[in-house]
Amino acid sequence: MGQERFKSNTRDSFFGDFLYEQVIPKDHFLVQLKQVVPWQRFTYKLVKYYRGRAKLGRPPYDPAVILKMLLVSYLYDVSERQVEDLCNLYLPAKYLLDLGVDEKPPDHSTLSAFKKRILENGKLAAFERMLQDIIRLALEKGIVFGEVQIVDSTHSVANVNVRKDKRRQGKGQAPRDGGARWGVKRSYKKRNGQEEKVYFYGYKAHVSLNAQTGLITSMVCTAGNAPDGHQLPKLLAKDLAQGLPVQIVTADRGYDDSDNHYLLWDKGLYSAICLNDYRTEKKDPNKAIWLQLQETSQYQEGLKERYKIERKFGEAKGGHGLGRCRYVGLLRYAIQCFLTAIALNLKRLVMLLTGVPFKGRARALA
Repeated sequence: MGQERFKSNTRDSFFGDFLYEQVIPKDHFLVQLKQVVPWQRFTYKLVKYYRGRAKLGRPPYDPAVILKMLLVSYLYDVSERQVEDLCNLYLPAKYLLDLGVDEKPPDHSTLSAFKKRILENGKLAAFERMLQDIIRLALEKGIVFGEVQIVDSTHSVANVNVRKDKRRQGKGQAPRDGGARWGVKRSYKKRNGQEEKVYFYGYKAHVSLNAQTGLITSMVCTAGNAPDGHQLPKLLAKDLAQGLPVQIVTADRGYDDSDNHYLLWDKGLYSAICLNDYRTEKKDPNKAIWLQLQETSQYQEGLKERYKIERKFGEAKGGHGLGRCRYVGLLRYAIQCFLTAIALNLKRLVMLLTGVPFKGRARALA
């Protein structure tokens, strides 16, 4: 077979380069994003999921172009229908997609077909490998990862009207989103000392974040009722498989499980999982080991870094729509989570390498 053939564009025409150079600032975030990431590597990794591998039949869009368009949707928190207009009218986005000024971007149905093709042929692992590719790129670019990994979970509300869904099920119909479950959003004590719980209906994203770089290194997606502590071994295994220099793992009290502590110690790592009061305040000589853990410098260092993952969750929900599911079903929710994580990592990667933020003015690197 011959070489891969993709849909041609007018990027190199007079109306492409000349106008872009006149209008778009060199320090624009999307300009830097185009330069920092070697997008061609995604072309060759994603084209294998195409029938005929773009060597037979009608030339498709370059899969890297479709991926970039999806990521623009997540960066600017717009729907896939809206991103079609955005990439058609916003010159920096069109420049990122390697389109000429007079050229229209792929339509929203092409984005849906792309996700379906990747999911059918590469499964969810294909999206997870994209996230890992960004981490690999950061390592190649010389970004130094720290020894502290922060683990936590955040919830997303299902794309369901709960009241209408309850009436629908009362009539014998299936629920709109069969994978969503009720989970505890937060717990707090009332003035009378009783514990009150706030619930949500949806899913959870369990995340591991490198404290020094601020990059999301691994992720596991579950229904809303999944216990947080059970996901730590999976996240740790993914981080270690990528060769990250993990030495300290920190998490909140939801991960305070003896199995998690012993897993970390067995691998020669330090546990900075926040301890519950029943471990340190019980009248039992066995609490000595937990009191000693609290006094270690690694435990204290890990707890000081925990706020960073809450800040990342706030960014994901407030700026990129992770607070509510875009789609229905656990599998599609996982796609949303991985694309959101990739978008967040690209923002951070560009900032670390060039000093150009996603919003605001660039700062000089030290």
